[in-house]
Amino acid sequence: MKNHREPVLYEGLLYIIPLAALSIIMTYMGNLVISLFPLSIAVFIAFFFRNPEREIPSDEGIIVSPADGKVILIKDGIYEEGLKDKSVTVSIFLSLFDVHINRAPCSGEVIDVKHKSGKFLPAFKDSASLENEQVTIVISYNTYRILVRQIAGIIARRIVCWTRAGDMVQRGQRYGLIKFGSRVDIFLPEKTELKVKLGDRVKGGKTILGILK
Repeated sequence: MKNHREPVLYEGLLYIIPLAALSIIMTYMGNLVISLFPLSIAVFIAFFFRNPEREIPSDEGIIVSPADGKVILIKDGIYEEGLKDKSVTVSIFLSLFDVHINRAPCSGEVIDVKHKSGKFLPAFKDSASLENEQVTIVISYNTYRILVRQIAGIIARRIVCWTRAGDMVQRGQRYGLIKFGSRVDIFLPEKTELKVKLGDRVKGGKTILGILK
């Protein structure tokens, strides 16, 4: 399994190092109180980019959550480009305080990766799924296709996706992140036996969203 801890660290350091340097400069200049402001932001960003290890379920046929957050939408009978049949959509909202690492919901081959430019509406709005900046991947798992969509929000202005078409991923593998509040939609085969409901809190790579029948 490809380890993505280093890219996560790199993404966070892009912000932490300049802020820490600014805090040190302010302290050196005698502005101790002012120096606490960039230091506080650096500490929060370090918290935001935390990258915990997870125990990934190993049972056959299960689909795990691709993200941490709250289930805000479950809708079935959806036709989505790139999928063979109708699907059921599970939408997960990630607040500023959730882990923002995204994980593969199942093992398989990534057969498509698409980026779509768009708006930055609040991620909890249903229209965000259609209108916001997003990156979509499709994973081929046995005879199924699972689609996962990273969606930027009003604060999240950058989506990071490390995987490419042709890559093989393992269930629970880190494949990307969305910076500073966002949404992740996952499209499952309609006959999936769901194990979550509206309002549930889920953890990426750990919470079982459903079982393929």
